[in-house]
Parts: sequence; structure tokens; C-alpha cells
Amino acid sequence: MTEILVTDRSGTQRALQAEDGLTLMEAIREQGIDELLALCGGCCSCATCHVYVDADSATALPPPSEDENDLLESSSHRQATSRLACQIRLTPAVAGLRVVIAPED
Repeated sequence: MTEILVTDRSGTQRALQAEDGLTLMEAIREQGIDELLALCGGCCSCATCHVYVDADSATALPPPSEDENDLLESSSHRQATSRLACQIRLTPAVAGLRVVIAPED
């Protein structure tokens, strides 16, 4: 199990325990946080699972793919640490990952 810290749009932070191998998007949705729409179901074809990764946590992640980067470019809320939660695989290497759910576009 990997612990992640998720801050929702109202500023409430929740510590979640998630199974290794799930994507961040799957873990957040399984915990009942419905602000993360994930309309494409994790296929990297929309940007409705946009999150901001804490700068310290971002260093443990691989860089975004070209497809992910293109989708993030379409968001008016993109920041330097923006990622799509469907593209972040949870492993022990990202334990303690801290993210904030981005505003809806």
C-alpha cells in the first residue's frame, strides 16, 4: 500500500492508502473523491483528472509523455507541476505523494 495526500478543491487534505499498481486517478476515485471527473476513464484522452503535484513529490515521477503534455496544454489552469492523475502509477517510490486537485476547466 502507498500513502498519498490529496487536497480537494475546498482545501481539505486527506491521507489515502492505495494499492500499489493503481493509478493516482483510480486511487482518488475509489476513495469517493468525486471532484476528479476522469471522463475518459484513464485513457489519457481528456484532462479532467488534472492535479498539481507538490514540487518535492514531482521529482519522484517520470516526466509526462507527449500526449499528457499536449492535453495539459489545453488547460487554462496549467502550472509547472501539473500532471494527469491517470498517468501516475502508484508504487513505493512515490509514497507520500502530495497532490491538489486542479480547478475544473
